[in-house]
Order: sequence, then C-alpha cells, then structure tokens
Amino acid sequence: MALEVELRAARVRYGPLEALHGVDLPIAAGAMTVLLGRNGSGRTSTLHALAGVAPLASGSVRWYGGSGRARDITAMDTFRRSRLGIALLPAEQGVFPSLTVAENLTLLSGAGLPAALALFPELEPLLSRTAGTLSGGEQRMVALSRVLTGPGRLLLLDELGLGLAEEVVARVHTALMALVAAGRTVVLAEQSLPAAPAAPDLVFELRRGAVAAAYET
Repeated sequence: MALEVELRAARVRYGPLEALHGVDLPIAAGAMTVLLGRNGSGRTSTLHALAGVAPLASGSVRWYGGSGRARDITAMDTFRRSRLGIALLPAEQGVFPSLTVAENLTLLSGAGLPAALALFPELEPLLSRTAGTLSGGEQRMVALSRVLTGPGRLLLLDELGLGLAEEVVARVHTALMALVAAGRTVVLAEQSLPAAPAAPDLVFELRRGAVAAAYET
C-alpha cells in the first residue's frame, strides 16, 4: 500500500492538555480514509497535526506523496505543507470574510470559479457579496469549493457537512469519489460513517486521543 502521509507516535498538547497520545496513522495514497469519533476524540487534532496547524509535542509527520520515499515534514509550517499539496477544510470558518465570494473562489486560480459554480450553482447569485455576510451553509460551500477545485493532492476535511442540506452533502461526496478515482487522497473527520455515495476505503476510530480500531470497508 503506497502512503500519502503518516503520523508516527504523534503527540499534540494544548497547554497541559494532551489531545493526541502517541498516534500512529498511515494514510493510504489515492484512497478515502475516515477518522471516526465523537467530539473530543482527537479527530480535529489529527487533521491539524497533518496540516501543520497543531505542532507536535513529540513524534513525527512523514510525507510520501505516493512516491514510496518518506520525507520528514514535522518542522515544516502550514504554508510549506500547502505547497506540497496538503489542503485543510477546518470545521470552523474556512473563508476570508472581508473578500467577496468571487475573490475567495479565484484566490488560488481563476480557473477554479467555473468548477466551483458547477458544483455549487447556489453560489452564482452571491459572487459579489462579501463572504462574511453569508449564512453558515453558504460559507461552507465557498470553503469546500476552494478545497475541492484547488490543486491539493491530500484533502483534509473536518465535518464537511456542517450547515449543509443532505442533497448538497451527497453532491460533495460524489465529487470526492471522483477525485479519489483520479488519484487524490481524501481524509474525512466525522462523527459517523458518511452515507452513500461516499465509500471510504479505510476507517480509523479514535477515542480519547488514541486510535481504538482500524478496518477496511
């Protein structure tokens, strides 16, 4: 199994609180992986450790990029990891609130705008509005558009369906499956297994900052 990225004995601390307790987590390249767990299980901290948002107290992050050769990126900041192709959709605000919707969608590439509107036609009448004035669900679509239409090869998505209707979530899952089929790697952090059409390849169940179970679906 070719790997995209891997956590080895990763520990994340926020002050005196340790959120991850020596987590080993291999993420397969070109596959959809689900990090399953309740709030406080360590799902978000795991994504943040992979993206460089949360520095490790100990352990390491190893980047493979599907090449078979490991590169230690533990000390690499978020910006440099994004240059490798790591894209994070946080559970909290994922837009630039002072920019318009159109500016948010063209920030990485003007070519992303048509693809974003094809996925979320609901955004077309909102292009001239500042993103901070949108509803939570509308902001989520803007944030998802930036990740799904961007160049990232490893997509880290934290509870992607927050504020979205079931029909929209199903549309996003279809888009994710197409990206995986094209060779991208997707990691979803969820409280429950995603419904069809999403079909995860691997599931890691987290409890209290540790991997409690791992299985293929």
